[in-house]
Amino acid sequence: MEMGRWKGLNGFFSSVFLFCVVLDVQLDGLLGASHEEIEHHLEMGKKLLAAGQLAEALSHYHSAVEGDPKNYLTYYKRAAVLLAMGKSKTALPDLSKAIELKPDFLAARLQRGNILLKQGNTQEAKKDFEEVLRGNPHHEEAWLQLQHIQELDQLILEARNAYNRKDCTAAITIMERVIEFSPWDPEARELRAECYISIGELRKAIQDLLPTTKLRNDNRAAFLQLSRLYYILGEHEDSLSQVRECLKLDQDDKECFSHYKQVKKLSKQLESAEQYIAEERYEDAVEKYHSVMKTEASVQFYSIKAKERICHCLSKSKKAKEAIDVCSEAHQIDPNNIFVLRDRAEAFILNEEYEKAVEDYQEAHSFNAENHEIKEGLDRAQKLLKQSRKRDYYKILGVHRNANKQEIIKAYRKLAQQWHPDNFQSQDKKKEAEKKFIDISSAKEVLTDPEMRQKFDAGEDPLDPESQQGAGGGQHGWPFEFNPFGSGNFHFKFHYN
Repeated sequence: MEMGRWKGLNGFFSSVFLFCVVLDVQLDGLLGASHEEIEHHLEMGKKLLAAGQLAEALSHYHSAVEGDPKNYLTYYKRAAVLLAMGKSKTALPDLSKAIELKPDFLAARLQRGNILLKQGNTQEAKKDFEEVLRGNPHHEEAWLQLQHIQELDQLILEARNAYNRKDCTAAITIMERVIEFSPWDPEARELRAECYISIGELRKAIQDLLPTTKLRNDNRAAFLQLSRLYYILGEHEDSLSQVRECLKLDQDDKECFSHYKQVKKLSKQLESAEQYIAEERYEDAVEKYHSVMKTEASVQFYSIKAKERICHCLSKSKKAKEAIDVCSEAHQIDPNNIFVLRDRAEAFILNEEYEKAVEDYQEAHSFNAENHEIKEGLDRAQKLLKQSRKRDYYKILGVHRNANKQEIIKAYRKLAQQWHPDNFQSQDKKKEAEKKFIDISSAKEVLTDPEMRQKFDAGEDPLDPESQQGAGGGQHGWPFEFNPFGSGNFHFKFHYN
């Protein structure tokens, strides 16, 4: 038994010894191969960087750093690639590591100082430039950057003083120069954005705030501010996008979540309203836009938008008087809105107020002479005005422009019976009745024929030879023969030359 135990122990020690020998051989091989690989990665990184293949070069420098984490040059070279890729924040730790490994590495200090200056960190940048000058007292770039730091510190002080005394115009002018020196300084951009907001230049504020979401880690405040600015401008989709970015960083952020709920609710209402309009469900769209005004009563954009679209819906649904009232209210708030003018013009046409329709279309045309729809509308309104001064078939029958076929026929029968020439004895009265009867019959002919009615509604009289010249219209004239009632005792035949 004792003998078996010794044999077992002997076998175990033999195995351990063999493992160590093999491991030692493998480590020697690995270390030797690693040095060659590092040189290969550095050489490939250099070639690819020169060729502008930055992503591939970076991959090789990653491998070189992993293979030799004590070599300051590999960190510096990787930082150079990252800077070429515009990733200054990522490059900064590599430059700091290179300086840690070699404190007198002036190129790395100069590069880090330049990045820190662009980030607005003047105190740390100053230390790097001073270290460069200790190593090389005649270094021109380091001297120049120290002068810039001195100027920058003074500019920032002046800008803050101007902002504190509410002189935002002066602060913005000063900050232009500050941001030239420090384009990656989020504080500088945030201060200028606040100034732009205070003077109502919201889009310029947005342009300053957008980069700060990347310049600062976890910049929820910027995402929320951007969302609010887009919301005020009426760009609810962009507002929703920005507040979602805030919630990605922290889904429990109370301010962002509260704003998100408001924007989401309004966005759904606006989208639903527009969908109803696309489906020609104008009453539903009007109701939804009234909900929009209740949801957001404090931001003027949405009230104006809602009234503009309600005006459009009422005009489209042939509710002329209501449309004129709402459109006039919208026009008073936003007098340059060509769509409000267009929709009110259409309501005026429905109400047979052609002169006012022409005026609205002319005003819209003066704001946008290139809009094809406005040009067509103006042309049609002018034709209708001219037409109204001649024969108006709707007026002849005493019906509205939006009357249906049944209403037209009913009006026609009543008038035809009233003005039938057989009802009159004297020649004068009979001639007057014949003329009226012809007009009544012409009105019925045009307004009960969809194609002719469409032409008439576009300002063209399909029975007027002048209107038909060059239009390829059919021949509608006298003499003609008709039975005004289709059956019954009234049979009347006219023959006119």
